[in-house]
Amino acid sequence: MKELLVGDIGGTNARFALWRDNQLHAVKVFATADYTSPEQAIEAYLDDQGLARGGLAAVCLAVAGPVDGDDFRFTNNHWRLNRQAFCQALGADRLLLTNDFSAMALGMTRLRPGEFQEVCPGQADPLRPALVIGPGTGLGVGSLLPLDAGGWLALPGEGGHVDLPVGNAREAAIHQQIHQQIGHVSAETVLSGGGLVRLYQAICALDGDSPRHKTPAAITDAALAGEPRAVAVIEQFCRFLGRVAGNNVLTLGARGGVYIVGGVIPRFAELFLRSGFAASFADKGCMSGYLAGVPVWLVTAEFSGLLGAGVALQQTLDR
Repeated sequence: MKELLVGDIGGTNARFALWRDNQLHAVKVFATADYTSPEQAIEAYLDDQGLARGGLAAVCLAVAGPVDGDDFRFTNNHWRLNRQAFCQALGADRLLLTNDFSAMALGMTRLRPGEFQEVCPGQADPLRPALVIGPGTGLGVGSLLPLDAGGWLALPGEGGHVDLPVGNAREAAIHQQIHQQIGHVSAETVLSGGGLVRLYQAICALDGDSPRHKTPAAITDAALAGEPRAVAVIEQFCRFLGRVAGNNVLTLGARGGVYIVGGVIPRFAELFLRSGFAASFADKGCMSGYLAGVPVWLVTAEFSGLLGAGVALQQTLDR
């Protein structure tokens, strides 16, 4: 019997698993930098599982970037993919590509107790869209719609590349500092792992301070240790995330709730929960009341995107 394989491929890591009985099995994580192509990484995974080439009935890959046509170029890593060449190389009968944050959104339908915690209290409207947003290698944004006939529809988009919103004079100065360095300032420019470093450098420049830290991990560790400059950077990061998330809720009418995902925020979860995220999230002038009561959760589940790829594959096969 041929297997079903699912993958969640981001800028840094590629996660693969077998999909059996609506569940993930044999999850493995590979560094994208170690392989020249997704086919090569999947071949390594199949070898690890003792599976021969030609043993895949279908593959669903959640990929970072807009999905359109037979050719795909990954946004935040060096891989490229062609559907026909992929299936031929692996002997796979079928390939389904879905945007990584569409898969992440579908993964929210499988969350279990203990895999998320409340950030902002509220009551989710089950008939309205939910927002999924998360800083990682980039900034992903997705939305989740309940269907009348059952099941879910995840809408792909590139909301991480909207302009970075500014809410006060300090944020305007930060925006100007970054703009002088790189030009256009998108939300992802700041709200990502690399963006955290860029934000730190901009704040140091504004305050006449010399940067001491060069990596997201170093900035995070310094903040957790109580270093004032690093704490201020994390605080501003959280406030910018609140503004972007609030803007997306207004755009989508996402009163079904907001899920904060990705690899960055869980690294400083306690600082995030004490930050000005909630205040910035609801800071929308005459529309601030619209945000009141919209629940926000921080998701700590390890493989939500991979699980969502399985849900996407299963819904396609069921149809």
